[in-house]
Amino acid sequence: MLNIIDRLFKRVEEKGVVCVGLDTSIEYVPEYIIKASLDEAEAILKFNKEIIDGTYDVAAVFKVQIAYYEALGIKGLEVYKKTLDYLREKEAIIIADIKRGDIAATAKMYAKAHFEGDFEADFITLSPYMGMDSIEPYLPYLERGKKGLFPLVRTSNPGANDIEFLDTTLGHKVYHEVGDRLTKMGEACLGECGYSQIGGVLGCTHREEAKELRSRFSKMFFLIPGYGAQGGKAEDVALYLNKGNGGVVNSSRKILLAYKEGDGKESLGYYARKEVIRMRDEILDAVNKVG
Repeated sequence: MLNIIDRLFKRVEEKGVVCVGLDTSIEYVPEYIIKASLDEAEAILKFNKEIIDGTYDVAAVFKVQIAYYEALGIKGLEVYKKTLDYLREKEAIIIADIKRGDIAATAKMYAKAHFEGDFEADFITLSPYMGMDSIEPYLPYLERGKKGLFPLVRTSNPGANDIEFLDTTLGHKVYHEVGDRLTKMGEACLGECGYSQIGGVLGCTHREEAKELRSRFSKMFFLIPGYGAQGGKAEDVALYLNKGNGGVVNSSRKILLAYKEGDGKESLGYYARKEVIRMRDEILDAVNKVG
């Protein structure tokens, strides 16, 4: 069985770089689905399934943001689980966007919660800013090549510079230090593709840093937010990739709400699929121009 990072690398080779973000708010769900559902949770699950049905064979990976489901309480977490289950039925690779950041015994419990049992995923996002001991409890799950991590490194939000861009006494930025330490940690779990099971979240809204980041973190597979709604363009994304691979590009709202740009004659999944293909081809064209 392929290492999880080799599986993801292969999916990108086959399907392109699009990561479908299932950050599903009830406001995104059409009224006809809401009216045909018992409650908001059921409506969101129906919506998710339609999006997945339309995109699973053209997307590299799916990212499910747990906060949107936690906000609905127990029923929301049931929908989160059922969404993960449905993705597995489609043999999709799953990133659980949980951004946990604690240490020691607490981190071990987070690892158990999201790498085993009801909420099991292939990759999870983490916040490493308490230190590398907030990452270490997850490493045993990486040993057999089945799981991977995407810790935050250089994020796409406007406030990222408040901490990540500060200078250290070592002569470089905080995010450089975080990325360097994660790269060193990740050397123990490299796939045949040359990338590590310990990837990183690097937003595409810092174009001027892109080439340096791709070169500095050459063995780190990137989860790239910031495309579309946050201002990142295809030509920006291309600079974070390596010959069109080495990363996946997340889009949530643009895909989930693609049906609103359509004529209403087709399914939600049809319009979501159309947007994934448009996004994939736009980024591929930008990659080819970069060379």
